[in-house]
Amino acid sequence: MFVLLIVAVMLVFGMFLQNRISVFYHNSFKQTMALSFSTELLGQLESASKSDKSLDELKQVLGAYVGRLGISSDRNYYILDGKTGKVLAGSDNVTVLEKSENILSAMAGKVGDRVSPRLPYIDYAVSTGGGYIIYIKDKKAEMLEIMRTIYLIVGQALLIGIFISVVLGFFLSRTITRPISNLTKKAESVARGRFDTRIDIKAKDEIGKLASTFNYMTSMIKTSMEEIASEKNKLETMFRYMTDGVIAFDINQRVIHINPAAKEMLGIENEKSVKFDSFFKQLDVDISMAQMIYIGQKTTFERRIDIGDRYLKAYFAALETDEEKLNGAIVILQDITEEQRLEMSRREFVANVSHELRTPLTTIKSYSETLMDVAEDEKNKKFLDVIIREVDRMTRIVKDLLTLSSLDNQKLVTNFTTFSLDELLRDITTKMSIDAKNHGHTLSYFPSTAIPEIYADRDRIEQVVTNILSNAVKYTPDGGIIEVYAGYLYNEAYIKIKDNGIGINTKDLPRIFDRFYRVDKARSRERGGTGLGLAIAKNLIELHGGTISIDSKYGKGTEVLIKLPLGTKKAESPPETESKG
Repeated sequence: MFVLLIVAVMLVFGMFLQNRISVFYHNSFKQTMALSFSTELLGQLESASKSDKSLDELKQVLGAYVGRLGISSDRNYYILDGKTGKVLAGSDNVTVLEKSENILSAMAGKVGDRVSPRLPYIDYAVSTGGGYIIYIKDKKAEMLEIMRTIYLIVGQALLIGIFISVVLGFFLSRTITRPISNLTKKAESVARGRFDTRIDIKAKDEIGKLASTFNYMTSMIKTSMEEIASEKNKLETMFRYMTDGVIAFDINQRVIHINPAAKEMLGIENEKSVKFDSFFKQLDVDISMAQMIYIGQKTTFERRIDIGDRYLKAYFAALETDEEKLNGAIVILQDITEEQRLEMSRREFVANVSHELRTPLTTIKSYSETLMDVAEDEKNKKFLDVIIREVDRMTRIVKDLLTLSSLDNQKLVTNFTTFSLDELLRDITTKMSIDAKNHGHTLSYFPSTAIPEIYADRDRIEQVVTNILSNAVKYTPDGGIIEVYAGYLYNEAYIKIKDNGIGINTKDLPRIFDRFYRVDKARSRERGGTGLGLAIAKNLIELHGGTISIDSKYGKGTEVLIKLPLGTKKAESPPETESKG
């Protein structure tokens, strides 16, 4: 009976310790990975993955973090193809890996951190955002070695216990059961978080070895917890001294973290009284916690906050748990007051200079035309013609600058009415057909069966469409095809203008709406371009609450798509921006 009791106690203890070691090892791995793949490391990986020598730079970045990641012969890292999961590089010679659940998660754009005690390994996968996956695979060798040692010690203790129990019987049984009972209590104490628990080693027998192993394990656990606490302190220090404001809210809209910069920017003295919805409603910011939780996954909301004479840019994103559940929101604040002041000064300067230039330009043109009328020398006439053409070009630039200045300062005079978009486009294409024929172009208009009337400034819409068509005529080689389409979809009317002209390089498309940006400066200047037409078009369309986009392939042609809201009211302002993460 006593032998059976010893066997039962040792087995229960071994299973309990095995379970605790397994749980601790898996959790420790998961926590280590989560802390190691910090925002800093992820940023470095993303930057490296987008470079020309992405694979080499990724290896360099990971090489710098092998200590923190715990890379060894039993724990390796691999760089995988983000689409196929193929091994591209790694810290060992393995070239083929099975696609685990975590790899599949990373290929789907998520963090693969699922832990399964039944698998012979632990893994972790994360996408770099540049077409690669960083994959960490641990063979559990350290955990298995500890378990083997424990099994060996428990087995030895069991055999010795049986032998002693048979030889010495009841009197020596207590000598064995007491340290085992003590060890069990210590293990339970460790399981409750008391990592400073130690067992006094009074002998060098099997129980003493087990106690020594146990003490070593608790020491390692304590060290790991101290490292975690140290990393936490580093993060808190970083947040404390950041110039950008950071606020984190829980699912109940309470502040769980706020750094001094955010307090100073928003004038918060007691963060405990701050509630997400009510606080940002007071600041006239259109955002809510429900919006963050239900539609905010992988989405960043950008808003501008005006507080007195201070301007802030705020980025809102949902907080995710390890189980990928949304349980709050984080807000990043940037002070853009100085940028706004500089922008306002720049706009005022441009407006003032443009106003001052109008009169001198008019005078120069008047005198030049007068001289042209009386000039007899052909050489002088040629010079005067150049002066007049350049004055006309400068006058167009001044006119465009004044238009942009009025748009910037919201002083542009508009006349919103309800009119037929179909009739407007027919008028424009009829007017432009003469210029198109002079270049041998075929200009066609294709309306849908029925286009609802829109509420907009007819002259401004005509200005935008005429500008786009004029560009198509100018930059399409003679004999080209220019097509105008119009229709509506849901609550938007659309205008699509296509040509088979020279097209635009992909690298130029992101800046095509910038002021004074011209793809081919020499050709644009020859054809009377100011570099402001598309900037004005974009501002005018946004004034109507619409959007304008350009898709082009160099040598094949360009497509411009304009969308305007259907309705009877003028848009108050361009819509807030939201970007997918």
